[in-house]
Amino acid sequence: MSNTRMPSSSAQDRQVSVWFQKIENGEIKLPRFQRHQAWDRNRVCSLLDTVTKNLPLGVTLLLNVDEEHFVSRYLATAPETGARVTEHLLDGQQRLTSLWRTLHNNYDDAKYFMYFSKYDIYNGRTEEEEEVYVWFNTRWENKNGKLMPIWVDSPKDSFYRGLIPMELFRPGDISKEYEEWVNQATEQNKPLKNSENYEEILIEWMNDKNEVMNVIRDYRETIAHFNLPYLALPTQTTKDTALQVFINMNTNSKPLSQYDIIRAEIEGVKGVSLDDYQNSLHGKHPNVHYYFELPFLILATSALIQNKLPNQRGMWDMKKDTMVENWSKMEDGLSKMAVFMEGQGIYDRNRLPTNAVLSVIAALYTHIPESLDARGHAELLLKKYLWSSFFTDRYENSAASNAYNDFTALKNIINGELKDNGSKWTEEDVLVLNREKYPLSSEDELIRVAWPKRENIRARGIMAVFSKLGAYDFADGSSLSRQQLLDGKRHYHHVFPDALLKEAEVESYLALNCALITDKTNLNISNKEPLRYLTERYNWTSEDIVNTRLKSHLIPIQELKNGGYEGLTKENKIEKIKSDFDYYIAKRAKYVVCAVNYLTEGREISANEIINEVESKKVEIA
Repeated sequence: MSNTRMPSSSAQDRQVSVWFQKIENGEIKLPRFQRHQAWDRNRVCSLLDTVTKNLPLGVTLLLNVDEEHFVSRYLATAPETGARVTEHLLDGQQRLTSLWRTLHNNYDDAKYFMYFSKYDIYNGRTEEEEEVYVWFNTRWENKNGKLMPIWVDSPKDSFYRGLIPMELFRPGDISKEYEEWVNQATEQNKPLKNSENYEEILIEWMNDKNEVMNVIRDYRETIAHFNLPYLALPTQTTKDTALQVFINMNTNSKPLSQYDIIRAEIEGVKGVSLDDYQNSLHGKHPNVHYYFELPFLILATSALIQNKLPNQRGMWDMKKDTMVENWSKMEDGLSKMAVFMEGQGIYDRNRLPTNAVLSVIAALYTHIPESLDARGHAELLLKKYLWSSFFTDRYENSAASNAYNDFTALKNIINGELKDNGSKWTEEDVLVLNREKYPLSSEDELIRVAWPKRENIRARGIMAVFSKLGAYDFADGSSLSRQQLLDGKRHYHHVFPDALLKEAEVESYLALNCALITDKTNLNISNKEPLRYLTERYNWTSEDIVNTRLKSHLIPIQELKNGGYEGLTKENKIEKIKSDFDYYIAKRAKYVVCAVNYLTEGREISANEIINEVESKKVEIA
């Protein structure tokens, strides 16, 4: 590393509109040693919330360049102009890429919006205070290649949900674009000329439309003029020095966590040690920590018990002395939550589809009576809630507020509370159970769900179905357990051989092509037809063993028997592999959808019942 003295630099201001202009002109590029965008959707939303609320953001690091020292690339989706590069972005790629892509709404798998609760007719307002935040909706292609869901591209349907797409807030002269969107979004409210009180209603409509237009303009101004400051290393900075600065800028000491701050507050107010309480909880109920970090579970559950949101705001707002007073109740709720989750075949955090459900279930247990009938009825409700959260979009966004609202409705049902009109709360009042607003995942959606090792609610939900059925190991026939996971004995494996699919250039890393089983490697047979490959790999000796173990993963046996690839020409072999795999995936998707329908009704499931149900319908697979 060079000993050249690092040139001094000072922070300078730059508005988002200027950053965008430089990106559009191709003046800013990234050294190729920078990783590609890695932020998840929730973090992207958090960044945009910071910008739209005009809150401070960290400093970005640039290297001024006359001649590029590093091989470089453009920001993702930025115009490749070929113009002279004047700046290399050393630190801040995640922020700038997220801003650029979100404000152009050019992600393939999600569309971003600003959510305004006062315009939300679809869900109705659930809090007195007005809410405004950045929100996303996941997207996927159906079997006809159409991007779903369709409503996100409709101004009328989006605005009905209180949503305005983020591309309307990007810097630049796009007044025609957002005015046209507002016209389409509000057109249905425009009165007909023969309407009674036409002029009065027309004026009201025009005022409402102008209000929306002004809201967009105001946020556009905020975003365009938002200051994203930067440090700039001068052009004479050596390559070694620039790399050293990059390394230093990406090494941060661990800041105080929210739990650290609340712990200090409790010790100051109550004179008790939160660490002692937490250690005691862990000693008595060691299974709780497998599902998430104890500090978060403790704070989120305590917040819900006090009818606060299970997020940072709710945790700050809850009374700390009441939290300590409720400790035994909260501890009991968490312990019962862990038992319940294990009973549903979910054993650890790495297999948990969404952690949003944990504090909800724990807090609900503090309201569930011990009597067998009442507890059984309530736990039936919990099962419906749990599996619905895995196979709807309810917790893809705004998980904390949605969890709070679902918790409130479920709690009122369990406690037999009455509404203001004297009627009882019912399952129809729990939005996650409302199939009109939150339909269950379709076969088309599940077929495209990626590998479950990634943090993906639907992928992990699919694996949770197999786990609920026992997920018997292919080699020894043992049922999946937490101990096997802790011992590292279970791994994600391809059912339809990866090597065979690669040969046909077919995507193999799909959740519906996965089984969580022991690692028994035999590469010499991995490109054979599926059932033969599995039979040789696991030394199966009888058809009953094959059927039992495969069925526990809802693996369609008849479709797995397809093969006969030997002796085919390369083209015919590839065509047959693709066809066989499509049939296999389609059938497994039907099995999973059937299982999900049962589970979201609170029913117990068995592999034979599910398979027989699907096969009895004799539905042709497209």
